[in-house]
Amino acid sequence: MLTVLRIILAIIVVTFGIYGLVTGNHELSPYMFFFLGLMFMVIGFSEFKVKRQGNAVICIIASIFVLFVAVFTG
Repeated sequence: MLTVLRIILAIIVVTFGIYGLVTGNHELSPYMFFFLGLMFMVIGFSEFKVKRQGNAVICIIASIFVLFVAVFTG
């Protein structure tokens, strides 16, 4: 379940990133950051699930930072 969600979020992030690069339109960047933050959150939860607390904490902290950036740049 978490793997499928991670793949879906990664596809969304890559799609927004490619769109921004190709068109030069960066109005969707906050949405890309939001989905990137969600992806880091899912990665952190999956790392907790396999008992890698160090990696999980780093991913959760990165997720909080990216979500903070997404909220205050949009």
